[in-house]
Amino acid sequence: MLGVCLEDLDGGEVWPVNLPALELFNAMSTQWRVGMSGPTGLDYSALPHVLNLQAVPASDWPDLFECLRVMEAEALNVMAERNKNG
Repeated sequence: MLGVCLEDLDGGEVWPVNLPALELFNAMSTQWRVGMSGPTGLDYSALPHVLNLQAVPASDWPDLFECLRVMEAEALNVMAERNKNG
């Protein structure tokens, strides 16, 4: 539903420290829960499987989860704004 390509970003630049979070967000892009009013958030039940498939060390999971939640919140804001403006 909502994935991000480097070309979508302003100038296509991602700091290396943020790349794992962006890759996780993209890997979770098919896991949006959708209600009558549109997307409501990501289905976190898929998250451990995605992290394992990406071979992310468990010690990195908490930080990546927090980053994912920030991106999820912003994506929800963008999608709500798009729906509002038709």
